[in-house]
Amino acid sequence: MLIGQGIDVHRFASGRRLVLAGVEVAHEFGLEAHSDGDVVIHALCDALLGAGGFGDIGHHFPDNDPAFKDIDSRVLLRRVMETLATQQLSLVNADLTIVAQAPKLAPHIAAMRACLAGDMGCPPARVNIKATTSERLGFTGRGEGIATFAVVLLEHPPGFLD
Repeated sequence: MLIGQGIDVHRFASGRRLVLAGVEVAHEFGLEAHSDGDVVIHALCDALLGAGGFGDIGHHFPDNDPAFKDIDSRVLLRRVMETLATQQLSLVNADLTIVAQAPKLAPHIAAMRACLAGDMGCPPARVNIKATTSERLGFTGRGEGIATFAVVLLEHPPGFLD
């Protein structure tokens, strides 16, 4: 088994749509980023890449590469899963925590889980998503942006670590 963790943060920005775990969420702001700013998928990609020993999302999809300007982060997630498949690594489970004072995310969790599971080729039961506030503390509490923490467990084939 291989464990990976990922963390990502993005500040809110006007004139952008808010996309979290591949799901568009109604909110007055989106997230500032070179891509679509999906902070959930970015943290998940970092956790997956880290568990497999493949570096981080910035190495694979640099924010100074025009090819990734405004890209749908679901495309990035599918590419990460293809990278893992080259080494016969498979997802056991993923656990994600989204930290945001607003918007309320509970109504979107089921759709988010289904979206991520579809892109990772696993049952939704292997993807857990929680949302919390930071009790008005820090940049998330002041409504300046969103953070996500991700932990994944991968299974590897015999001899992978030799």
